[in-house]
Amino acid sequence: MRLVTLFVSMAAVGVLSGAQAQTSIISPPSGTKTLAATLKVYAFPGAGQAAAQQSQDETECYNWALQETGIDPFHLANQTAEQQQQAMQQMQQAQQSTSGSGVRGAVGGAAGGAIIGAIAGNAGKGAAIGAGVGAIGNRARAESQANKASQQAAQQSHAAAKTSAAQMTEFKKAFSACLEAKHYTVRY
Repeated sequence: MRLVTLFVSMAAVGVLSGAQAQTSIISPPSGTKTLAATLKVYAFPGAGQAAAQQSQDETECYNWALQETGIDPFHLANQTAEQQQQAMQQMQQAQQSTSGSGVRGAVGGAAGGAIIGAIAGNAGKGAAIGAGVGAIGNRARAESQANKASQQAAQQSHAAAKTSAAQMTEFKKAFSACLEAKHYTVRY
């Protein structure tokens, strides 16, 4: 069962890593990159626009795309990072919930086994058998629940990442359309 738990955890981390790679986190412009470059959009001035003009045009197009789509890429990036962090915490909590479950099952199983063993004539042997069965059963149940919780958290994180990627693509389309109208050649 530990092998299954380990496998599910590794798969969930892989899904999160893949989702994170698809949804690159975007930080606000630092002053050394243009707004388009920060958004990973390549804009070439087709009409010989100066750098200052390009910066002004990019800002206008950013604001226009924000108004048209309702999507703010900088807010979206922070939101995606928070969702991925929450999913990781949920998976960790699910894995931690299995610790001690075997002991709790052993105690309950020993009590039940002792009662059955007393009826059969050997309470000690019944308690030992009940403890073993209780520990195994309770541990398996706890691991199964933890695996389901981990899978659910990974699926939610992956879905959020896909949604964020789709929203980012939508914003880039609007941003690019605006820049193209201002005589820039644009690729993303």
